[in-house]
Amino acid sequence: MSSSEEALKVSPRPAEEGQKNQLHRNSMGVPGIVFFVVAAAAPIAGMTGLVPSTIVLGNGAAAPGAFLIAGIMLLFFAVGYATMSHHVTHAGAFFAYVGRGLGAPWGVASAFVSVLSYCLVQTAIYGFLGATVSQKMASLGLDLPWWVWCLLCIGIVQVFGILNVDLGAKVLGVLLTLELASMILTGVAVILQGGGPDGLDFAASFNPVNIFQGAPGIAFAFAFAAFIGFEATAIYGEESRDPKRTVPRATYAAVIIITMVFALTSFAIISGAGSSNIVNKTLEVTALEGTPLADPAQLLFSVSAQYVGPWLPEVMSWLLITSMFAGVLAFHNSAARYFYSMGRSGLLPSGLAVTGRYKTPVRASVLQTLIGVVTIVAFALAGLDPVVTLFYWFSITAILGLTFIQGLVCVAVIRFFRQTRADTRLWNTLIAPLLGLVSIIVAEYLLLARFGLISGTAGADSPAWEMNATGWALVTLPFGTFLIALIYGLILERKKSDDEVLKEFVS
Repeated sequence: MSSSEEALKVSPRPAEEGQKNQLHRNSMGVPGIVFFVVAAAAPIAGMTGLVPSTIVLGNGAAAPGAFLIAGIMLLFFAVGYATMSHHVTHAGAFFAYVGRGLGAPWGVASAFVSVLSYCLVQTAIYGFLGATVSQKMASLGLDLPWWVWCLLCIGIVQVFGILNVDLGAKVLGVLLTLELASMILTGVAVILQGGGPDGLDFAASFNPVNIFQGAPGIAFAFAFAAFIGFEATAIYGEESRDPKRTVPRATYAAVIIITMVFALTSFAIISGAGSSNIVNKTLEVTALEGTPLADPAQLLFSVSAQYVGPWLPEVMSWLLITSMFAGVLAFHNSAARYFYSMGRSGLLPSGLAVTGRYKTPVRASVLQTLIGVVTIVAFALAGLDPVVTLFYWFSITAILGLTFIQGLVCVAVIRFFRQTRADTRLWNTLIAPLLGLVSIIVAEYLLLARFGLISGTAGADSPAWEMNATGWALVTLPFGTFLIALIYGLILERKKSDDEVLKEFVS
């Protein structure tokens, strides 16, 4: 066996190399991982934010079809991703997978883009959460700035970040169950009552002809955004029970649940409001002081009030807050484990690889908290809007970065199995990853083409690829980070043999 082939062999789980500073092994099963991943998608937050935008700016009543197709496309990616998890178990999933398949420098670059993206999306949700809580509490007589609520939330998340990961999973499980129950209740009520003015019009929402009408590129860009964070299943591999079974099952379950939640609940909302006039209805109920889509949550709230009762929107308004809290907690854990794995691998200071009493990455968790605090304070001092700037700028940039790395994972999966022949199933190791790669290339193109519109750095009527200087700076951030980190990885590779780099950085 050649030295390069030996380097590509799967090494023992890092947790087995010693008891010191290892993550809490055997602490999570499939449900716990799924709770973290689906919570990151923040279903009710996505339903109130993404769906109205997809309807108005995308393909109208066919928005559910866009979510369904996006889910199917990402299932192709999930096949190769899950197959790779049988052979590589690592807290820095993308980092390890790309390094195994394409070489250590590419893994290093993927690590930095991944952790950048997780930090961006978590901070983005903090901004949205702070603004939402500020508005809600002001209506109750407690009027405090948005950033105060952000900092309070950051402190609570930090506490959960250093406690037993299973506790966080249980908290997310409760919150996620409540928000899904409220959405399912609305959907079932609409269906049992036969829908609204146009009934249950499946053709309007799921006919391929309708799905690709209007502005399907925008619709699919929003649809792919709904799945951000689903790949985090593999990040918990070292902390899961029987990762070779747990991670694949959790990956498939997460993608299917997110797909069904967005496709079916959005279908119920559109049916309840009336599919033939859904764009005008959405603009009507979400307008605030003459600004369209200024209060997008009102579309879901109005349907739930009509078909269930006026009490449900009030409950949902609180669940919207807990949904975003669950999202920031999930992304905090993902980013902390990336910092931990990068510290353990030598890409960042080794102190980040220290775990605490509960076998969680304490120092990495604190670093992630400090990044959030500094960002929130900076935006507050600059007087920037937490939603229009912080949320939209950072969330779409994070999605752009993670989607790019997902494409690299598909290439890495194909190359890994072609080289090692560790799995010879054609569907799992070639066809599905190739279909996933094509899907991700399409998604990345759509995100890039409409980046200005989605990020708010271009007007609603601006042509594709047009954006201001801020938009171009945000677009180049993940790709520029990748190139710089790739050079860093190449420098590391020159200092050591390829075998040594692979073994040290992608163990």
